Amino acid sequence: MQPSFFINHGGGPCFFLEPGPMRRAWAPLEDYLAGFAARLPRRPDALVVISGHWEDRVPRIHFGGSPSLLYDYGGFPPHTYALEWPAPGSPTLAARIATLLDDAGIETTRETARGWDHGVFVPLKIAFPNAEIPVVQLSLRQDLAPGAHLALGRALAPLRAENVLIIGSGQSYHNINGFFSGTTSDPAAEAFDHWLQAAMQDPATREQALCAWRDAPGARAAHPREEHLLPLMVAAGAAPGEAAHLDFVATVLGKPLSGFRFG
Repeated sequence: MQPSFFINHGGGPCFFLEPGPMRRAWAPLEDYLAGFAARLPRRPDALVVISGHWEDRVPRIHFGGSPSLLYDYGGFPPHTYALEWPAPGSPTLAARIATLLDDAGIETTRETARGWDHGVFVPLKIAFPNAEIPVVQLSLRQDLAPGAHLALGRALAPLRAENVLIIGSGQSYHNINGFFSGTTSDPAAEAFDHWLQAAMQDPATREQALCAWRDAPGARAAHPREEHLLPLMVAAGAAPGEAAHLDFVATVLGKPLSGFRFG
């Protein structure tokens, strides 16, 4: 049985910048991702990734066999627009996902042409550098409803017993202006991070807490828009009743970041 994960994916192509302040700022996350695969119970047969950088009216499943990369960031050095990570897709797994979601009464659509966004290839190029494990990306819902994304995770949960690793790729703090505010401490960001860590601990109340995340202290300071938090809902939903573990914690550009393993 594979766990499910919520990982932070960093800022743009941060792990592939030349040595300097920005690369150093994200070094703790880069180190975490570099050891990610070695900490899994076994090598997964495939990955399902839900990124904070893809939304559609209903969950959209990528059926492509060899997706390209989508360099959906701006203002970075030219070499970061030539990065490669040629992991295969898996139409077979995509069809299995479509069946699971259909059985759960969740409407979906199909995608074949879109490239993998940087919420997929940037962290996974560090975690799985050989690009050998098939990947299927699944979009968020544009309505950003927490309960719907928890339900999406619950529908995907059977994949874990099929040696498929479910990864929600987002950020526990995602306020771009806040990252570049120059402050070395941020009480609102710290309050939200403390709430988030506490909310994850009790499986009996976790989903209720996540559905009410907007009421948490510092919530909108940490997430002016919640698309980077919703991958956490999917990862948590895929492990109902199971323990959560704080798998990553660091301070980046003065802001606390937390990542979680479920199961």
